[in-house]
Amino acid sequence: MIQSRKDYLYYLACDKVALRKDRKRPRYKHDIIWTFERLLRKCEYYGNCKHGFFSKIYAKYLKLKYVNLSHQLGFSIGFNTCGPGLCLEHYGNIVINQYAKIGCNCRIIGSVVVGATQDDKVPVIGDNVFIGFGAAIIGDVHIADGVAIGANAVVVKDITHPNVTIGGIPAKTLSDKGSELYLIKATQLVDY
Repeated sequence: MIQSRKDYLYYLACDKVALRKDRKRPRYKHDIIWTFERLLRKCEYYGNCKHGFFSKIYAKYLKLKYVNLSHQLGFSIGFNTCGPGLCLEHYGNIVINQYAKIGCNCRIIGSVVVGATQDDKVPVIGDNVFIGFGAAIIGDVHIADGVAIGANAVVVKDITHPNVTIGGIPAKTLSDKGSELYLIKATQLVDY
């Protein structure tokens, strides 16, 4: 979670590396997902760190921009849910519950749901996790570090073994190869 300006800049740098961007700033209309992630981090920074009168007004303006861009892209991602190095690969139907926790260097392909059950139990996802297209992670689920979740997998039970590939409905272990080939460990490449 972003607690200082240094954290904010670190999150921005990690997200940029994870998205494989080499420009200084996003191009208008061409880097819309990068623009979204930068706006997400700015909203988190102003919500967590800035408490002055004018900062609160500016934070409300940022949230309005964030909501509009979220609707445009089909994202519903709560603040302070994703660690640094987030890579959203495609826009459209990515839902992450506002109380869920996702570790650093997570790569999400698209049409993914990380949601709660009726009793408000939410997933906790470790570091370096790859989530394939159409996956659903629902309820009080803990996923270990380095897990690769296959396309259209439905995860409703804990995945306690790190560095495995899971898939199916309900999800089960398919191989002992993890997410190493599917993502960039940006937090290891960016100095803090």
